Amino acid sequence: MQTADKHENQNPSCAQVLMHLLRQYDVDTVFGIPGVHTIELYRGLPGSGLTHVTPRHEQGAAFMADGYARASGKPGVCFLITGPGVTNAATAMAQAYSDSIPMLVISAVNRREDLGMARGRLHELPRQQDVSRGFCSWQHALTSAEQLPETLARAFQVMGGGRPGPVHIEIPIDLFPAEMPGKLSDYRAAPAPSLPGAGTDAIATASKWLGEASNPVILLGGGAQQCETAATELAEKLAAPVFESLAAKGIVDENHPLCGGANLSFDCVRERVESADVVLAVATELAETDRNLVRDNYQFKGKLIRVDIDPAQLVCNAQPDLGICADAEATLTALAANVPDAGEARRQDSAAEVESLLNACRSEWWPGSEDRFPWVQALRDALPSDGILVTDSTQLAYNTNHALPLHQARSHITCTTGYGTLGFALPAAIGAALASPRPVIGLIGDGGIMFTLGELAAAVEQKLALPILVWNNCGYGEIRDFMDAAAVEQEGVNLHAPDFVALARAFGAEGCRIEKPEQLDAAVTEAFARKGPTLIEITAP
Repeated sequence: MQTADKHENQNPSCAQVLMHLLRQYDVDTVFGIPGVHTIELYRGLPGSGLTHVTPRHEQGAAFMADGYARASGKPGVCFLITGPGVTNAATAMAQAYSDSIPMLVISAVNRREDLGMARGRLHELPRQQDVSRGFCSWQHALTSAEQLPETLARAFQVMGGGRPGPVHIEIPIDLFPAEMPGKLSDYRAAPAPSLPGAGTDAIATASKWLGEASNPVILLGGGAQQCETAATELAEKLAAPVFESLAAKGIVDENHPLCGGANLSFDCVRERVESADVVLAVATELAETDRNLVRDNYQFKGKLIRVDIDPAQLVCNAQPDLGICADAEATLTALAANVPDAGEARRQDSAAEVESLLNACRSEWWPGSEDRFPWVQALRDALPSDGILVTDSTQLAYNTNHALPLHQARSHITCTTGYGTLGFALPAAIGAALASPRPVIGLIGDGGIMFTLGELAAAVEQKLALPILVWNNCGYGEIRDFMDAAAVEQEGVNLHAPDFVALARAFGAEGCRIEKPEQLDAAVTEAFARKGPTLIEITAP
């Protein structure tokens, strides 16, 4: 590497070792806004092999890192300044924590001699670690430069060896230029952890129960992103319907005859799951956000088998008859190798059952939202078969959650689960587009995009062929509907909307406005052909 040659005969700085080790851990992109406290951190960046992307707000940096992680499966990385950089990124870090997304946040903190002294230093935030403690899987503040290699090793073990989430490392600003012993080439990444496999007794018991079941069901959660092949093979051998949480949408191709999609909130699917004699729930919290805010959990009448890398999740929201704390992919692969084949006739019967369930779901999808159905159809035609859909909390996205089929793992990046923030989709789509060669479309509301509109400038700088669909219903349409349903007078939900097309062009992006679903495909096709982002404003019916 260039840095290794340049500094081979001199002691590298802590910042240089940090950049070198990040590349050793297969990091290629970092998101951050330089500040006066991180000047010496950035001295280590040129020649490191890392690509730096500058958002327009630290919240955007963490959302971009989130989208990057979800699209690639690798941790997204942020560089933050002391104090306001951390607090600005807090909302996005909390979203990542809620959805178990690996994110490495490296922030500055005041000089060691000033910590805890309340001297009124620039950006001083007393007990800065306390701010992120509630939404980090692990955190550490360096007290010496020599701690850096072990601290990074622990961070990547935490993100890769169990239930992932954000990790926060604080580095005092006086440590960035501190000399490290040896040469850059002396510093190497720790090996990735081997994930635990299920015990033979657990596999034997689960295989027996599933093999003897007459009407089993498989439930997949967001932690099963690596299980595309294994989950499909097991479903086929068992002739079992598969239903996905919103975070798991696309892991099993939603065109597969055994896939019932992300429809866990609908009555017909609830009845089918509750009547199953064996339910295999894989890497799912069984939370209300998995069921699209249906609060009451399932009442499992048959045996419940839960598989999760996090032992605490094995009993969260529903106690299993068999809990398997192990890697999901390895467990499903072992089960697929051990269960008997149910046969083609039973697969055809199950496929017919899934088709009937989907038809019943459709009767629940559209009442009250029939005018959005043509837009979902149009988006289904416009999104390439290998495309990634990134959605915000907006009305059209609530329909695409169920009615727009996706065909690969890591195809559905959404904030409509878990923490449920606004402003996610634009920066997360930028992160996803930087992480993956697959085509990406972002979908966000006119209210949500105002949270992070400035990130259009970052997309322009990166020359991303990125369509951003803005569902303009002149306000917070979902909350407006809830107020009406609750007989609460509308207040604070009807917003002045700017000229989004003009704003996009002012940023250097392209912009257009469409009013009919049949205009969407051409607009998206043109957007993918450009070397830069396109904001497509949709006038909501």
